[in-house]
Amino acid sequence: METNPQMFCYQCQETAKGTGCTLRGVCGKLPATSGRMDLLLYATRGVAILNDLLRGAGAPQKDASHQVIDALFTTITNANFDDASLDGYIRRAFQMKRELKAKCEELGIKIPDNPEVSIEAEPEDYVKLESVTGVLAEQDADKRGLKQLAIYGAKGAAAYARHAANLKYEDDDVYAYIEKVLKEVSRDDISVEELVNLVLYMGEGGVKAMALLDSANTGTYGNPEITKVDIGVRKNPGILISGHDLHDLEELLEQTAGTGVDVYTHSEMLPGQYYPFFKKYPHFAGNYGNAWWKQVDEFETFNGCFVFTSNCIVPPRPKTTYMDRVYTLGVVNMPGTTHIEEDAEGKHDFSEVIAKAKTCPPPTEIEHGEIVGGFAHHQVIELAPKIVDLIQRGKIRKFVVMAGCDGRFPSRSYYTEFAEALPEDCVILTAGCAKYRYNKLPLGDIEGVPRVLDAGQCNDSYSLVRIAMALKDAFKLESINDLPLVFNIAWYEQKAVIVLLALLYLGVQNIHTGPTLPAFFTPDILKVLQEKFNIGTISTVKNDIATLINN
Repeated sequence: METNPQMFCYQCQETAKGTGCTLRGVCGKLPATSGRMDLLLYATRGVAILNDLLRGAGAPQKDASHQVIDALFTTITNANFDDASLDGYIRRAFQMKRELKAKCEELGIKIPDNPEVSIEAEPEDYVKLESVTGVLAEQDADKRGLKQLAIYGAKGAAAYARHAANLKYEDDDVYAYIEKVLKEVSRDDISVEELVNLVLYMGEGGVKAMALLDSANTGTYGNPEITKVDIGVRKNPGILISGHDLHDLEELLEQTAGTGVDVYTHSEMLPGQYYPFFKKYPHFAGNYGNAWWKQVDEFETFNGCFVFTSNCIVPPRPKTTYMDRVYTLGVVNMPGTTHIEEDAEGKHDFSEVIAKAKTCPPPTEIEHGEIVGGFAHHQVIELAPKIVDLIQRGKIRKFVVMAGCDGRFPSRSYYTEFAEALPEDCVILTAGCAKYRYNKLPLGDIEGVPRVLDAGQCNDSYSLVRIAMALKDAFKLESINDLPLVFNIAWYEQKAVIVLLALLYLGVQNIHTGPTLPAFFTPDILKVLQEKFNIGTISTVKNDIATLINN
């Protein structure tokens, strides 16, 4: 194994005590993988700079925008652990830079002398270039933190843009936001004030990306509806599909129809159960397991095959028995798994997965019962008159937005304890895998309205904003900050970061986040966010109930 003593990564919540992973990522990422990702991101910034210039001349290249979002997406936490795959992305990025330079020359556009644009390299050059391409290349800690905050936000928006593009929904404005951010963070002379504004600019782009994906998902599969999802098992062999991409779910359901193999959702794919389009498949069995980080245990009992459509894959433990049954798609890759490439029409052939699943025993039941979801903006707005009535009669005192990510750290139990401690006149609005901390608790309902309203995936935090705006209008308020609504957001990686930036751009105040603050928040960055938005971190359940609910 190659070593890289200069490895530094702090893009997720698990980085060592806020200092960053320097020898090996807690996620399982090795130094050679981290170095390749740094080189890929650096080259991608060059692609973005050039395509931003071409956009100014009315000639942006869509292939370049696709390359940018895929490079950002594949470097997101828990997506790609495969060095050979990353090498391919790196070579394509440098080739794209050469093509964009030629296009600029053709149009008479002056090519900037940024090193991101001018440097040429091969994947194996990542070690010698780490001092230039790595996170620590920016010496100023405040600028470094704000640049990374903007980049991590761009990664989240890029993931949403890719899922939308898979459904043939694209918006060049979204690509423009992402590429502009990558261009601006490459400036040596950018100020802290400019970077704060850039972070909010990325938040604006995040709102557009989430709205685009919402249109793609609902325009293709219908509006999510209130649904009871079985969490037990059936007697047929099964395929468990994880991640976020609904187009991949559609392909898998279509190809498994009539084969005797059932399909179950896992983690962030659970909300696929809420879309009316998918309910026509009788072999769409239910949801198996919990959040992404429990897969190393739960996959052992599922017994069948696994399909990963986006980030959330975890390196296996020694003596894991299921790796030869794991299949990856798109930007996801892991040594020891089988990667299914798209054909010329952008489709996947799941015949190998289906054949393998047929040889497997049925899943072992680990729980039974039902969970209820499907409370995206269209469904909740239909319930708005009833919700307004409950608020006016004092039956609902507060809504608590508890969206975001789940994670492995014991401190995550805070969110379960917080949900259990909430007064019975409080309702949780959730999206993302953070919900697995409380979506199976017996919290009951308020006159038929469940006390946990699950809007869907992390990108469906957009639904929570739409719901808040509808309630604001119903009560004729000037701001959503005037609603009986508080925010207690759990973050883990980039998709929760873009949700936070989107909320900040929309002017939401008094957001609590946790279970720890990001390692890239320096004291000065935190001070700015506190002054502008009164953003804070979680304390204890008792204190936060008093602060958020009882004040």
